[in-house]
Amino acid sequence: MTPVTAPALAMTDEQRAALEKMARSTTLGHRQVVQARALLLAGDGIGTNEVARRCETTNDSVRAWRRRFESQGVDGVGKIAKGRGRKSWLPEGTVAAVVRDTLHETPDDGSTNWSTRSLAEHVGVGKDTVARIWRNHNLKPWKVDTFKISTDPDFEAKLVDVVGLYLNPPERAVVFSFDEKTQVQALDRTQPSLPMTPGRAGTMTHDYKRNGTTDLFAAMNVGTGEVLYDTRSSHKATDVLAFFKLIDLHVPRDLDVHVVLDNLSAHKAAPIRTWLEHPKRARWHLHFTPTSSSWLNLVEGWFSILTNRRLKNGTFSSVGQLEEAIGLWAEHWIDDPTPFIWKKPVDEIIAKVKRGRASLTRVNSATDH
Repeated sequence: MTPVTAPALAMTDEQRAALEKMARSTTLGHRQVVQARALLLAGDGIGTNEVARRCETTNDSVRAWRRRFESQGVDGVGKIAKGRGRKSWLPEGTVAAVVRDTLHETPDDGSTNWSTRSLAEHVGVGKDTVARIWRNHNLKPWKVDTFKISTDPDFEAKLVDVVGLYLNPPERAVVFSFDEKTQVQALDRTQPSLPMTPGRAGTMTHDYKRNGTTDLFAAMNVGTGEVLYDTRSSHKATDVLAFFKLIDLHVPRDLDVHVVLDNLSAHKAAPIRTWLEHPKRARWHLHFTPTSSSWLNLVEGWFSILTNRRLKNGTFSSVGQLEEAIGLWAEHWIDDPTPFIWKKPVDEIIAKVKRGRASLTRVNSATDH
């Protein structure tokens, strides 16, 4: 049967593209998806009766959707007019009370946050109702994100210096991101682990035996992703100096050496300063990250990958076995290195830090801390 045609609903190419995206969505509400499909059919000149049949709705609904689209465009698709829709069965003010108590109150028993059951009992509704209100208002009282805002008085200057090295490295120079991963433990399990099988994850007992520790030194070439590394029994200034000498040996003499590192006292100790003051080390330049800003050091990402892929689920009966495992994994990385590309502009970081400091100031003022 040939579909009944009608004057096509006028829409721009951008509006049609937006409607097509809505109609294909598997996450938008059913109301919005159906309306988008109906409007696309109307845009193709399909008659109102046929659109209503295909979308399993009424002619009046299709006409109303067309009128709203003509007046509001894509923004009106799927929206419920004020005063329409299913009315809430909750007593007036319940939603506001749940939100207010979640944000500003704590349970009488001293718990740090509400559970759905404790708040439901407090407000006088069901736990599922509390869960739905939390979900609708994007509230997660059980979750706490960690943060640390640097109090370094030279934060901005150091930030600009380090990010400038990442984004615009000097010519005829090698830029390294350097740090130590200290006290890496050689952990062995007290019982054998079971291998993974279809339908069941591998197992590992939580009980372990410590077999010593090692300190891992690493410097990532920011341009290539290659990593120089070494393991040592300590991380004193003399160990740092020995690793700096290792870096120096691996960089051609006609290139400058720029090293990004944190403010550990060993990095600024007398042996380091004396070695750097020698005329032969004139090509060396240290760039210290702001305090409490380890996220600015790219080699931290390499440490994280090493930990997740090799160390976290590994078992090591000795420090020697641990160091051998680190060396094997690192050598494979060096064979096919992946450079870490810094993308966040300095002005965005500074703006975010300023907002964080302003928020802390308000909280401290309110709590008199």
